[in-house]
Amino acid sequence: MSKAGITVATADPPAPAVRPLPRRRGIEVALIVLAVLLSVYGYCAVGLARHGALPPGAAGYGAGLGVLALLAHLAVRLRAPYADPLLLPIGVLLNGLGLVLIYRLDLETPGDRAAPAQLVWSTLGVALFILVILLLRDHRVLQRYTYVCVVSALVLLTLPILFPAVNGARIWIRIAGFSIQPGEFAKVLLAVFFAAYLAANRNALAYTGRRVWRLQLPTGRVLGPIVAVWLVSVGVLVLERDLGTSLLFFGLFVILLYVATGRTGWIAVGLLLAALGAVAVGRLEPHVHSRIETWLHPFASIEAGEGANQLAQSLFAFAEGGMLGTGLGLGHSFLIGFAVKSDFILATAGEELGLAGLSAVFLLYSLLVERGFRAGLAQREPFGRLLAVGLASLVALQVFVIAGGVTGLIPLTGMAMPFLAQGGSSVVTNWAIVALLVRVSDSARRSYDGQDAR
Repeated sequence: MSKAGITVATADPPAPAVRPLPRRRGIEVALIVLAVLLSVYGYCAVGLARHGALPPGAAGYGAGLGVLALLAHLAVRLRAPYADPLLLPIGVLLNGLGLVLIYRLDLETPGDRAAPAQLVWSTLGVALFILVILLLRDHRVLQRYTYVCVVSALVLLTLPILFPAVNGARIWIRIAGFSIQPGEFAKVLLAVFFAAYLAANRNALAYTGRRVWRLQLPTGRVLGPIVAVWLVSVGVLVLERDLGTSLLFFGLFVILLYVATGRTGWIAVGLLLAALGAVAVGRLEPHVHSRIETWLHPFASIEAGEGANQLAQSLFAFAEGGMLGTGLGLGHSFLIGFAVKSDFILATAGEELGLAGLSAVFLLYSLLVERGFRAGLAQREPFGRLLAVGLASLVALQVFVIAGGVTGLIPLTGMAMPFLAQGGSSVVTNWAIVALLVRVSDSARRSYDGQDAR
């Protein structure tokens, strides 16, 4: 400013102090304690309902689950302090509820106990979660291994063809009593590949090529590799008679293509191709055709005097549950048969927890998916955005396909409910998905707080 011909320099006003984002780790640990207590309560409720006394292993179960959750929390507090505080507690609660349901069903099959093995697999899953959080300091490192991921995924998808079919599908590798489902691990690797490739070629996919009707078709050089990988993976899965995982990969492909390009026409094309593929496979593949017939006529076996099939028993279980359920340990969903602990475990939840409890379970899954989407939307770089959306979409699609199958909305597909169902490969993979979402959410909030994720 000037006064009486003299210029006086004035300092600029100080910039307002930027308030750092809260880390919210206290909220996370409080929710983890609540999740562990709810799981222990369910375990005790089963024992009281069946034997009139607390089960002898209740304290050990609660301590084991609590220690695992605490170690995972410490890893997040140390390496991902800005991560979303809801992701880990949701995983702990769903995993704990799954252990309770499997333990409850073990009481009906004392010669075939699955809960101890599932607890071991859950421990391995949490260990993998901790390793991912500690060793993967920046999710963008995965972008360097785009083609390593896709080659590894295709190998994993191909291996089960060399082994005998189990329940009509070739999706398992069984050696000396040990079995894994490679497709569970392949889905995460394909999500990384799709996210990395589409992030690198999103502009070419959206703005180059030929326009057909209202859809911008990219050049074959750009879209060709990803379509080829998708066709190979789906073709292998059709040969393995695993329609559920085929539908999962196809849905992941279409969703990420839409997110990368912003073109709604890809959704219409995806739905059309899915319908055509479903009709073709349903008519040509006897295993899939029989499932479609069961879906269309779930009570045909009863009318023929052969008794209720698995889908009919599942529907009866949901009807018996009503609004509030029969109570943990008091249902009869074990009548479903051999897949009650895996494909149909949701029927046990529906019967013994009722519509209210089942809605709460679905809300947990919805919240997990929503927080994954939120982490993706908060990302400023395309790979992290696509990776978070892809991983969250895997969970959403899997829940829809399984819940739709056991409730009669769509044909049965033979997949495992995330965290709830018996299956070591599934629970380990789902913990890896949660770990990657934690890492992406931490990176997103760090960038808004002016800190480097590395």
